[in-house]
Amino acid sequence: MRTTSVSTWLVAGGAAVLAAAWFGPLPALSRHSFAAHMAMHMSVVAVACPLLAAGIARGRFDPVRAAMTGWRAALLSPIVASALEFVVVWSWHAPGLHQFARHANGGLLVEQGSFLAVGMLVWLSALGGAGPGQRDRTAAGIAGLLMTSMHMTLLGVLLALASRPLYAHGGMPTAFGLSPLDDQQLGGVVMLAFGGVSYLAGALWLLAGLLRGPRTEVAGA
Repeated sequence: MRTTSVSTWLVAGGAAVLAAAWFGPLPALSRHSFAAHMAMHMSVVAVACPLLAAGIARGRFDPVRAAMTGWRAALLSPIVASALEFVVVWSWHAPGLHQFARHANGGLLVEQGSFLAVGMLVWLSALGGAGPGQRDRTAAGIAGLLMTSMHMTLLGVLLALASRPLYAHGGMPTAFGLSPLDDQQLGGVVMLAFGGVSYLAGALWLLAGLLRGPRTEVAGA
């Protein structure tokens, strides 16, 4: 049984990571550094979202615990959530949208908001829920997190191994004295180190719980 204090600390930790990512130096640095922009992205979806979701899951505010039908049930399916995150993440890494997010305050706001929304959707759909059918949902959650880990890893590899810069930013100099290509490759490594690993770790944690047997948590714990 998870105590209320643990849930509170998890939510507080996730909120602190969001605050550091959005109100710290990363937004300003991201105008000059792809790696800083990627660090902000990974802070949201691979650190803040799992902490927030772990604090909310199986509690009174868990949206997955309520009886679901129709579009709500489909939206909170781990597989559907993973597919939505794939579309959002890869779309924002297309050159045009990426340029918009890097150099327009409105673009950055929409991008980061969409990253938070789909990140929470994936993690809550995987970690949330309780009661009958929970083992099936956990199995689906494992699949959804593994799918997300795979597409994050693929994108990270493409960025890290690219032989030329994929994004042009008006000839602006990069931060940290890196060349545009080195900066882009560092961003790919950041995605691999945090994005791929975080979702994989979540899937393995769920798998370990599934192998231990049915959950015995009390509703409302």
